[in-house]
Amino acid sequence: MDFAFDDEQERLRARVRDFAAERLAPHYQSDDRAAAMRPELPGELARMGLLGLRVQREYGGTGADAVTTGLVLEELARADVNSCYLVLNAALVADILQANASPEQRGDWLPALASGDLIPAICLTEPEHGSDAAAIEFRATPQNGAWLLHGEKTSIMLGMTATHGLVFARTGGQGARGVTAFLADLAAAKREAFTDLGNRAVGRAHLTFDGLSAGPETIVGGEGLGFVQVMRGFDYSRALIALMATGTAQAAIDDALERARTRNAFGRPLGTFQGLSFPLVEYATQLRAGRALCYEALWRKDQGLPHTTEANMVKWWVPRMAADAVQQALLTFGQAGYSEELRQAQRLRDVIALQIADGTAQITKLVVARQLLGRDFAP
Repeated sequence: MDFAFDDEQERLRARVRDFAAERLAPHYQSDDRAAAMRPELPGELARMGLLGLRVQREYGGTGADAVTTGLVLEELARADVNSCYLVLNAALVADILQANASPEQRGDWLPALASGDLIPAICLTEPEHGSDAAAIEFRATPQNGAWLLHGEKTSIMLGMTATHGLVFARTGGQGARGVTAFLADLAAAKREAFTDLGNRAVGRAHLTFDGLSAGPETIVGGEGLGFVQVMRGFDYSRALIALMATGTAQAAIDDALERARTRNAFGRPLGTFQGLSFPLVEYATQLRAGRALCYEALWRKDQGLPHTTEANMVKWWVPRMAADAVQQALLTFGQAGYSEELRQAQRLRDVIALQIADGTAQITKLVVARQLLGRDFAP
């Protein structure tokens, strides 16, 4: 059993860590205060090859495997977890297009995805339908050879930045088999930004579509197959999100450990007090365990093995544990940690969102229960 990354992955990790320290970390707090993503950021990530990680080489990407994609997201999250959403969305949409799009669509969209010219948002959640995504009400109606998109999508990460949306719309009857996926231009969609606790630079938004036209060439995977076909194999994203939480929490714990070495109280370093050092040990241990299970899930994905159980295990556990770890790291700084001058407070605000994204703990535990017990014996 080999727990090591190969030489190429280690070189990439070092390169991403240097890039993140130089180009992301200095802007982490200022982007949060501005509540906006810097316009140059997608281009910078694209030039590093990070928006084309999951894009095949023939379309201008690097063709990275799932483990390497997770490694990149973990490193980026150590510096700025908000930048991860650009890489995460690009990776997931690239997988969807390569599995479901026509050759012409792949030729049009994948190079633009890798270059940062096409910034995707995944438009699935609606005001009344989040976890029960197959019950969506957003409609697409045919007219003059095209489709008109009507309805609302909400809690859309990158909603204020995205150029295109993978929009799931009902074109047929009820249930999952009545849903079609469109890769629609969002220029004419009405966007309204949320005022959020964290992830302010990401631009989570509410989108309203009032008859936006989408041609038949924008359908991904065939009419009525959007949910059944396009969403298949999508659960490994939960391990990627868990690694975003891991990277954020690891950076917080690393800062807390440095504080414990350099800050004195009662004439000696803080780390010499068991009440302060032992909680940091506990979370460092849990982060290492969570990280290992994340990479196991991604390794299984790369090997073509079942990975639903592992991906959903880390999705319910790691983001919650990461939020607790960041809070403990904040407390290590005492009153200084509560100030927005340090990064700990923002990390805590940002990491909380990862408990909600792409499936709450209740939903992911339900998935695991059905895997372990069988559907007839699970909730």
